[in-house]
This record gives sequence, structure tokens and C-alpha cells, in this order.
Amino acid sequence: METARILVVDDEAIARENLAYVLRKEGHTVVCAENGAAALQALEQATFDLVMTDLRMQHVDGMQVLAAVKKQQPSAEVIIITGFATVNTAVEAMRAGAFFYVSKPYQIEDVRMLVQQALEKRFLRRTVSELKSQIKEQRTAGPILIGASPKMEELKKSISQIAVADCAVVILGETGTGKELVARLIHHLSPRANQRFLAVNCGAFSEELLSNELFGHEKEAFTGARGIKKGLFETVQGGTILLDEIGDMPLTMQVKLLRVLQEKSLMRVGGTEEVPVDLRVLAATNKDLRAQVEKGLFRPDLFFRLSVMTVLVPPLSERREDIPLLAKHFLRKYSSYRTIPVEEIEPAALEILMNYEFPGNVRELENIMERAAAVTKGPAISVQDLPPDLQQRRLILSRSNRFQEFLTLEENEREYIAWILNQVNQNKTRAAEILGIDRVSLWRKLRRYQMDE
Repeated sequence: METARILVVDDEAIARENLAYVLRKEGHTVVCAENGAAALQALEQATFDLVMTDLRMQHVDGMQVLAAVKKQQPSAEVIIITGFATVNTAVEAMRAGAFFYVSKPYQIEDVRMLVQQALEKRFLRRTVSELKSQIKEQRTAGPILIGASPKMEELKKSISQIAVADCAVVILGETGTGKELVARLIHHLSPRANQRFLAVNCGAFSEELLSNELFGHEKEAFTGARGIKKGLFETVQGGTILLDEIGDMPLTMQVKLLRVLQEKSLMRVGGTEEVPVDLRVLAATNKDLRAQVEKGLFRPDLFFRLSVMTVLVPPLSERREDIPLLAKHFLRKYSSYRTIPVEEIEPAALEILMNYEFPGNVRELENIMERAAAVTKGPAISVQDLPPDLQQRRLILSRSNRFQEFLTLEENEREYIAWILNQVNQNKTRAAEILGIDRVSLWRKLRRYQMDE
């Protein structure tokens, strides 16, 4: 049982002090009030988790103390104690918000149990309240786009303008650029923000399964359909749905989607009745939809219906100035479990990241920083914490900057092995682990390059 601040109110000194003694032995902080008026004064001066008050007292009785607690400190629980118990007063006290009503004389164990239950109730209520606040804060904060480059500032401006217009949007960008994050931000800033957001990968389902998932089915529409199933379009009523990888949607499904967009209704598989739907459709793809239209792989009418507005998410290679911000953001995210979180990146490691092309875009950078946070042993991310192929890039960059020449494959491997050995203080077992080869293979390479002396 958690310890608490408890106010004991009783105009009988012996009863008051005996109860206070029992509660203090349980580890609680106890404040005593000799009458109802003193209790009201105590409530103005301090906060309490629990108030235990006698019912019959001169001038200010227990019911008035109860009313004051519920007005001034509504999260505190109140236990009424009286030697003149009646059903009517008990009912009245409970209706007024008392946790329990105890008759004198009482058993000490019963009081201990009631105190524990009252404090548990308060703890649970406080926990639920905190969780609700956290959820509300997360919803209010919404998704965050990390970056201060001109292209990111332009993207943020476009999103804020597009979000308020309740129309279809196509989000274009390479794999890993954060198209779903952009979609979530559009939803968060839109009038539909309090409704559901759902992302569906159109390339992850067969045509039959995608149709069933999006539109649902009627009972006995096919073998195994034992009841009506609402599709995802219906479950997102009032909200926003993201159709990711829209370029992979089969042509027959594109016809059905076009009807949903035009008619604001759908027909379940095996159904005959139109079902009205109210939702905003966002589409994302890494393909050139206009080129897909020219090849006959995407319907032109759906293309024009979807692309009322278009957002282009730039690749990471076109906004390199955002790499340090993103890297530190991911580092804080994945090192938070450590006793001492790692929040810094050594200049040499950052230089490698700044000169890397990132074909996997932001997603690849996130994976790199997650790995670095897991393997690092120092207070900051060093070159040794990066993947081996990125460590090798530093050697290539260093050599090319010094000599302004290209390396042969053998020269590159020889210098990289030498650099790794130098980094691990000539520990060949550790060097072999980093290189991803066994110790015998490393020994053969050292002999081949005459490095085994």
C-alpha cells in the first residue's frame, strides 16, 4: 500500500489520537483536526489523499467537511466515521461522494483495509487520468517532420495548406522518405483529426484479398463468409485512409476505388445495397503515376481524381543539411533505454553520414542510428559504431582527398584492413569480427598484402 497524507477529524481527543497512531504505524503522514472548523482550515493550507472524519461535531459536522473536500480537493477520498449510524445518513454520505461509512466501535483491521482500498481507488483514478493526459498530449503534438532545409520548409508549408482542403492527395517520393508520416501530418492538421487514420499497403494483398479488405463482404458472399464483414473504408468513417503503394493496385480495383471517390458509397462483395462512406482518401507511391498511365498500368480517370493535390517528399540526398538533426533525433529515440543516453555524434562519424548517398533515405538513416545506439560503448557515436561499409567509405574519402586518385580494389581492401587493425589496437580476432570474416581468412589476407610482420 502506498503511503499517503491523511487528515483525521474528530472532536474526541482519544478517538482522534488512537486513529492517528494506527495510521502513522502504517507509514502515513497524518494531520489531526480537533473539529470541523479546524478541518476546513487544514484543507485550505494543504492537500490530502484521504480524509477520515467523524460525522457528528458541533458547528461544522462531517457532511460539511465532506462537501468541502469534494469542492476543494475532489481527488481526495473521504471515509465517514460515526457512533450514531443510520441507513439514511449512510446513504446520504455515499451519495455525497464518501468512499465508505464506518460505525463506531470499529475493528482496527477493518479500518486498515478500508484505508488501503480508498488509496488504491485514488491511485487507479490518478493513473487513468495521467494516461489520458499522455494520450491527449500525443494526439495534440501529432507527427513531427524533422528538418529545417529549404525543401523541408517548403514541404511543411504545402502540408499546412493541403490539410485544410478536404480533397484527395497524392504523396510522391522515394522509398523511405517518410510518405506515411506526411499523410499522418495531413490528417492531424485536417478537420478530420479527431477521427481515425488508417494506412493500407495496396501492394501487400492479392486482388481478391484487397477487395475484401477494403469493401468488406456480405454473409455467404463466398465459401467461409459466415457473416457480414465491414471493409476498411467503412471502419474509417469520418476519418482518413492512406492507400500506400497505390501504383501497385490492380486495374479492376482501380475502377471500384474510382466509384467510391465519385459516389461516396461502396458495395460490399456479394452485396446489392450501396453503403454510404464519408472519408478522405490519400494515396502514396514511389512510382511515376503519369508514366504508369501512359503505359496503360494506371487508369487516367483515377489518376486525375486522386491528384487534385500533389505533395513531393524530397529524398534525403537533396536535403543533406537535415542529416545531423535527423541523426540526433533517432539517437535520442533509440538510446533512451540506456542508463546514460547517447546524444552526441563524433565529427568523423558525422562526416561519413554527411557524405553518404542514403539510397534508403530517412528509413536507412534511422536503421543506422538504431544500430549505433545498440553497439556503442562510449558517450558519443564514433566511426566504429557505424556499419562496416560506411567505415570503409571514410578510408576511401580520406585517400581520395589526399591523393586525388582512385583506388584499386586491392589497395582499398589493404588500407581498410590496416585501418581496422589500427582502430582495434592490432587485435586480429576483433578485426576479423568487424570485417565479417574468420581469423584464418584475415591471416591469409595479411600474408597476401605482406602485412603479417
